[in-house]
Amino acid sequence: MPSLSEADRKSLLELARRAVAEALSLQNPADNYPRSGVFAEKRGAFVTLHAKGRLRGCIGVVEALEPLGDIVARCAASAALHDPRFPAVRGEEMSDLQIEISLLSPLEPILFENIEIGTHGLLIIQGTKRGLLLPQVAVEHKLGREQFLDETCRKAGLPAQGWKEPETQIFGFTCEVFSESGSAGDETTAEA
Repeated sequence: MPSLSEADRKSLLELARRAVAEALSLQNPADNYPRSGVFAEKRGAFVTLHAKGRLRGCIGVVEALEPLGDIVARCAASAALHDPRFPAVRGEEMSDLQIEISLLSPLEPILFENIEIGTHGLLIIQGTKRGLLLPQVAVEHKLGREQFLDETCRKAGLPAQGWKEPETQIFGFTCEVFSESGSAGDETTAEA
């Protein structure tokens, strides 16, 4: 998929920030944005929030069934309020938040030997269990291929070596990752 323009990246980041601010002030989710161009694209996306260099929330959609504008606004608000790993973001934290958006390529089955750390994210499915890790997770935690697969299995609620079981499906994807200025990994792209 082609990279977004700088203007499109900025517009999506502004939408995500506005959605978080409106969610924190208990207003309706951000819905006053264009319905054309990048906002109308159908792509999976994750919105990640960091505060003072630490993960504060991350929510996303793998399979895009709605426009990207809707996904980014909803995921940004959900990352701030509903990530079960963290308490809800408080209004006074807003100035410390750095927003990162990861736009996903379509999912494709991937073999162990084809996984490239820093390029591929992983989705592991076994029955009703699913676990997904973005490409930047492997880099941030200095994971090798096998460790990356193990951690994705853990995220799915499977044993670490669950990816070796024949009924387990492994999918790879790439991301276009961009963030607000001043954050680690600012304006990076991880595409195949």
